Amino acid sequence: MHKTPIFPRHSIEVVVEKATPIRRFTYSLAEMALLTGVMVRVYRMVVLTHGSNEWWYIGGTFAVGLVLLLGMLTIHLANYPLTQYWWRSLGFAGLEILGEMTTSVLLIWLGREPNGTVRAHFDDWATMAVRAMLYRGLAIVIWSLVLAFAVQLTRRTIVHEDEERLPVR
Repeated sequence: MHKTPIFPRHSIEVVVEKATPIRRFTYSLAEMALLTGVMVRVYRMVVLTHGSNEWWYIGGTFAVGLVLLLGMLTIHLANYPLTQYWWRSLGFAGLEILGEMTTSVLLIWLGREPNGTVRAHFDDWATMAVRAMLYRGLAIVIWSLVLAFAVQLTRRTIVHEDEERLPVR
């Protein structure tokens, strides 16, 4: 069996590997954001109905939820250039909230959606949607700005270091 060398002599020898199904999934803005919305809402339901009032539990579950939300956003944005971050993060926020609120309607219909210490009703849905837009949407936009700044800073630093290493002619 002929194996392609790491540094081929001719460009015709370069083998392009097909992305794995999970990697292809991360390219889709709609799929990633909607899945994130469903996961965040179900996670919220489980945490609020099966938890304790200890400070470490509340802080830990909040941190896990934040990592879940912002991790999925980061995984998606990592596939694209910096110039696309602004519209992809806004789209991700909108679709994440759509997925979350659709899941919320289903959970309210099933009688499983918590609203504080009681079960939510359909008249609570609009307030919950505004809260989700405010908290999750704002977190997504702020995180994408922080991420974009970090990526730009890293790229400028690496490019600057590479320029210093080049021999002067």
